[in-house]
Amino acid sequence: MTYCVGIKIAGGLIGLSDGRITSGTQLSSARKVTMMGSGGDRFFIMNSGLRSVRDKTLAYLRRDMQRRRGESYATMLDAVGAFTQCLRQVAEEDKVSLEASKLHFNLHAIIGGQLAEDTEPTMYLVYPEGNWIEVDERTPYLSIGATAYGKPILDRALKYDTDLQTALKIAYLSFDSTRVSTSDVGFPIDMVTYQSHERTWRQSNFDYDDLMEQRQWWNRNITDLARRMPDGPWVETLVPDAQRRKGEP
Repeated sequence: MTYCVGIKIAGGLIGLSDGRITSGTQLSSARKVTMMGSGGDRFFIMNSGLRSVRDKTLAYLRRDMQRRRGESYATMLDAVGAFTQCLRQVAEEDKVSLEASKLHFNLHAIIGGQLAEDTEPTMYLVYPEGNWIEVDERTPYLSIGATAYGKPILDRALKYDTDLQTALKIAYLSFDSTRVSTSDVGFPIDMVTYQSHERTWRQSNFDYDDLMEQRQWWNRNITDLARRMPDGPWVETLVPDAQRRKGEP
């Protein structure tokens, strides 16, 4: 399992992926976000699913890009189209044999960027069948892998006009919520940003100890917020002692 989230806001794009790899009882780490292209014509791809399918699909995509003799795709739609063609080719070659071995052809991908003819950055979620959806301003994120645990904070806190600095915190908290709730997701994490006004990519990775301050701050403050939340109507019947104590001088 994995966790990847891609965010599109007015200021640009964010990609976050965990780095934990599980195989039976074995744990290891690997990068799940890949930057494709060069110079200003770059885009990221994040994947969940079988590692072998992912590696073969990306190898075919790199071959397609090399055949263009240095010419990048004109738009992100072209890039996604090329990726889906490579994915379908891998499916034709490997899907039957994988399923015969009781392995699922389950590659999902989030692809984001802004290429030469794009008026703005965008992101797509590609399904194993090769069909896709595009990110929407009303729901400005896409996620793959163990998505259920990180979704609530994204739905509650993230808006299209959220600034990049805050959106990075929300992306991290969505990962941290997932990490706490499932053993298949964990550090290290890779994060990439694309700032629209600069058309600039930045990338970094962080391990468990790097984010200790943020993790402890969140644990401490979320507990404090729960204590400060106004009591609900359940207190009178379910915790009557609390009501009496509140009225004591």
